[in-house]
Parts: sequence; C-alpha cells; structure tokens
Amino acid sequence: MVYNSRDIVEIVGISFEWVQNILHEYLGMTKLSARWVPRWLTVDNKRNRMATSKHCFDLYHCNRKEFLRRFITVDETWIYHYTPEMNEQSKQWISPGKQAPKKVKTVPSAGKVMTTVFWNSKGIIFIDYLERGRTITGQH
Repeated sequence: MVYNSRDIVEIVGISFEWVQNILHEYLGMTKLSARWVPRWLTVDNKRNRMATSKHCFDLYHCNRKEFLRRFITVDETWIYHYTPEMNEQSKQWISPGKQAPKKVKTVPSAGKVMTTVFWNSKGIIFIDYLERGRTITGQH
C-alpha cells in the first residue's frame, strides 16, 4: 500500500514537518511526480513494436541511403486557438484593502485543431489540419 505524508501523520501521530524530515533526511526518500506515458502497452503491443523496430533496423542496415530516403514518420497533436495564462503570469501587486482582479476561465476545448505532420530525412513532407469533431478517413 502507498501512503502519503498526511496518512503517516495520522497513523504515527507526529507533525507533518517531522514526517517530511524523516522521509527525506533519514530515509533518503525524494518526492517525485508520476511520469506521464501516452498509453499502457500490452505484451502483444510491445512484441509488435519490437518486431517492427527490428525489421526497420534490418532494412536500414541493408541499404541505409534508400531506407532513410523512403522512411516516413508521422506525429499528431492538438493545437489550441488560445494561449492560456499561467497563474504566475496573472499575479498583480494589490494595495491593502483592494480585491484581487478577476479573470474568466478559458475553456481549452473551445477551439482546437488536430495537426498531423509527416516528415522524412529531408524534412517536412505534409501538414494536415483536422477540425474538432471530424475524423480521419480514407477519403480525407
């Protein structure tokens, strides 16, 4: 079972600061954020990726120039129609007794486009923009 510092405070009955101190100074532990991964892969997914990579590696060694000339890579990402303001950017000095300024929360999905980029060893071949709500089909 994984416990966080607050759980340990309740179980042991010592202060939060002491829990942090013991974990860090005495036990040598550090606090890290979870690493983001695009998706969990099954054993079959990993096996297929390994086989494909090995096949590409073998083709590369047979004829390097031709392989690099013909090999095309693709990636896609959402591009948003707005630039969100970070909390740190919106901070302002306020005189005593004055209220903090207000700002309207921007909805990230209000305007976005799926951008797909295709490239090879010489550079970008094609960029495609697909609007929200549409899907990539054979005809597209």
